[in-house]
Amino acid sequence: AFMYHLSMYVSIIVPVYKSKDSIEELSEKIKEVMHSLSYDYELILIDDGSPDDSWRIIKRLSVSDERIKALKLSRNFGQHKAITAGFEYARGDVAIVMDCDLQHDPKYIVNLIAEFKKNYDIIYTKNSQRQHSYFKNVTAKLFKWFFDRLSKKNAPKYHLDIGAYSLVSRKVINEYLKIKDTHRHYLMILHWLGFSSSCIEIEHAPRKYGKSSYDFKKLIDHALDGITSQSDSLLYLSIKLAFIFLILSVLATLVIIVSYFIFGFKEGWASVIVTILLSTSAILLSLGVNGIYIGKNFDQSKGRPLFVVDEKINITE
Repeated sequence: AFMYHLSMYVSIIVPVYKSKDSIEELSEKIKEVMHSLSYDYELILIDDGSPDDSWRIIKRLSVSDERIKALKLSRNFGQHKAITAGFEYARGDVAIVMDCDLQHDPKYIVNLIAEFKKNYDIIYTKNSQRQHSYFKNVTAKLFKWFFDRLSKKNAPKYHLDIGAYSLVSRKVINEYLKIKDTHRHYLMILHWLGFSSSCIEIEHAPRKYGKSSYDFKKLIDHALDGITSQSDSLLYLSIKLAFIFLILSVLATLVIIVSYFIFGFKEGWASVIVTILLSTSAILLSLGVNGIYIGKNFDQSKGRPLFVVDEKINITE
């Protein structure tokens, strides 16, 4: 095991989206850290359909350094599929996944590898303080609360402070690539896979350039994908809510009947309104939840590739 750690090859996987200002600085910092560790490595930069000049910069970096591998996806497939693309082409004994915006400091690669040497297959990172906006922190906490209550008792829980910055062994990479879920969430798949894991604490740096590409709509989509891809609890929740609406309808009917004899109403008005509102709400809720799952099954049944590569540089099949 000691010799394996001495000679291991490290793949560093970085999805890139709207990060033209940070790519070069990030690659230089990674180079410095890896030089200090004396490990052979490859840096895989995946342009996830970035609309700025990111690909031009990635190409220039990869031409000047053969250790920098460049992947250009044909369009924006999303961070989690870009990570999958990186795993697909990674040749390392271990892979380190990190963001491209410098909020994940490359200096913690040293800590990740040190923890890996204790014979763990997955090393997570826990943010000591999340450097996000107040809105994003609040929505993240709401998602965690909702997700934990929808999860089954034996299912892995969602950890708010665990970020995508992580290290996985070759064994985990191979098993990860067997999972063909169209709608995927990197960390939740790792939790589902299991394997021995550990966690180190890091500081989550403030964003140095630009702003997050996760707007409100993307955060909602991300949350729905995370919940519905890992749990069928919403289907059962819709049934429970339907029963609740049924009970409320019965109670409302009793109140209307009593009120009619005490105060008087225009005949039929109140009962019709209450019935319509409650029953329509229950029907729409149940249809919506079922629609989400049917839509995901439809996407999965197509069997389309998770991503499409447009260009490759310094990558051998």
